[in-house]
Amino acid sequence: MKNNFIRHYPVTTGLLFVTTVVFLLMFLTYGFDYSSSEAVFTFGGVYGEVIKMSPLNQGWRLLAASFVHIGLEHFLINTLTLYFIGQQAESIFGSGRFLLLYLLSGVSGNLFVLIFTPNILAAGASTSLFGIFAAIIVLRFIIHNPYIQTLSKTYTRLLLLNLLFSFLPGISLAGHLGGAIGGALTTLLIFKKS
Repeated sequence: MKNNFIRHYPVTTGLLFVTTVVFLLMFLTYGFDYSSSEAVFTFGGVYGEVIKMSPLNQGWRLLAASFVHIGLEHFLINTLTLYFIGQQAESIFGSGRFLLLYLLSGVSGNLFVLIFTPNILAAGASTSLFGIFAAIIVLRFIIHNPYIQTLSKTYTRLLLLNLLFSFLPGISLAGHLGGAIGGALTTLLIFKKS
């Protein structure tokens, strides 16, 4: 069964692997301080002021932050979400498009963090995950398939519910909105070329 998952969902598997390795390295490096600001920043968290001062040296954070998590709960929620929606999205978009969608959504979300909340340290896969939610929603208007239509309705509810949670303290509304916008635009570009 494990081999089937890896064979059918190689990108989802790879993203889960990289995210888990980063989390374990944070723990091995910082011990029980693995969720400290120092640990998150060292491993690639987005802190806008630093990126603005040195974009060529610090721009890598816009991509890396999607693989860094602030605590065990944050890591578990995002990896479980990726495990389930990654399978659906990779099946629908194909592995290459799914990877592009995931990475560009993450970068887009982190750009929003950089622009709108530059004094806040942010990290997590949720920027990319919001992009996937939005991609499935947008796909509903491009592909008229009953499965996509039904799935899109479910993802619309998930997106709206998760956006409500984005107003809680410590959660990046800018990152989530940016990820969703990035996912929607990437989907439109992918299917415009098809």
